[in-house]
Amino acid sequence: MLDNSTRPNNLPAAPGVGYKPQHYAQILDHTNPVAWLEIHAENYMGDGGRPIAQLRHLSEQFPISVHGVGLSIGGEGPLDAVHLSRLKHLVGWLNPASFSEHLAWSTHDSHFLNDLLPLPYTDATLDRVCNHIDQVQDTVGRQMLLENPSSYLAFEESTWSEPDFLREIARRTGCGLLLDVNNVFVSATNLDFSPQGYIDAYPLDKVGEIHLGGHDEDEDDHGHPLLIDSHGREVVDPVWALLDYVLERSGPKPVLIEWDTDVPDWPVLRAEADRAQAALDRIPA
Repeated sequence: MLDNSTRPNNLPAAPGVGYKPQHYAQILDHTNPVAWLEIHAENYMGDGGRPIAQLRHLSEQFPISVHGVGLSIGGEGPLDAVHLSRLKHLVGWLNPASFSEHLAWSTHDSHFLNDLLPLPYTDATLDRVCNHIDQVQDTVGRQMLLENPSSYLAFEESTWSEPDFLREIARRTGCGLLLDVNNVFVSATNLDFSPQGYIDAYPLDKVGEIHLGGHDEDEDDHGHPLLIDSHGREVVDPVWALLDYVLERSGPKPVLIEWDTDVPDWPVLRAEADRAQAALDRIPA
C-alpha cells in the first residue's frame, strides 16, 4: 500500500488538453493558455531529441499529467520490468503533477496487444491489480490514478460492480482514481445501464482527474447501438451533460480534453477546453 513518502497528484481544478507536438508553438504563443497538459508516457521514454526538449520546456510553464497506456495493470503475468524502469526514469526527471494508468490488460506472455482489454471483476483479479499497483507506486514513488475502462462486454464471472471494484482498489492501495466520463457513457450505452446510477455509486472523493473525449457510433450484430471510444472527435452533448452531473456531486476537478486521432487545429481543441471551463463555472458555490 502507498506509504507516506509517495507524492500525491497536484493538478489544478481547471481544464487541460492532451498535448500534441503540432500544437507546440500555438500553446506557447497563446495569450491565455490552458491550465495544464497531458502526455502519453510511452511517447517520451527516450533519452533525447526534439520531443524531450519540447517537453522539458513545456514542463517549466505548465503542470504536466503523465498518462500511461502500456503497463497492463490487469495482466495475468508480472509487470514488464524494463517498461516500469523507463517509466520511473520519465517520472523522475519530469516530476509531473499527476500520473495515471488504465484498469485494463494489454499483454500476453511477451506479446503486446494494441488495445486496452477489459477484466472480469473477481477477487482474484482484485488481488492481482492491487499487487501491480503497489509495485508501480513503490517504484515511481508517487500516487497513481486508475482510470475506468470503456466496455463492450460484461463477464458472467464478475462478482463486483465496477464502482465497488475501483473503490476497493483505492482503499487497499492508496491510489486515486481517474474518472473518464466518456467511458462511463460508452459503457452504459453498450451494456444498457444508467450512467447517472454509475456515478451515484462511484467513489467521487477518490477522483484526482476527469477525462472527456469523443466516441464513434456503430451497431452490433443485433442492430443495437454500439459506441467506440475513439478520441477522434468532439465531446457529444450527452457526455457534457454527464460531466455536469458529476461536477455537481464532486465539486471542481481537473478536466482533460482527449483528442488522439484526427487531431484538429488548435482553436478547435481550445474551444473544447473552453467548454470544460464553462462546466466548471456552473458548479454551485
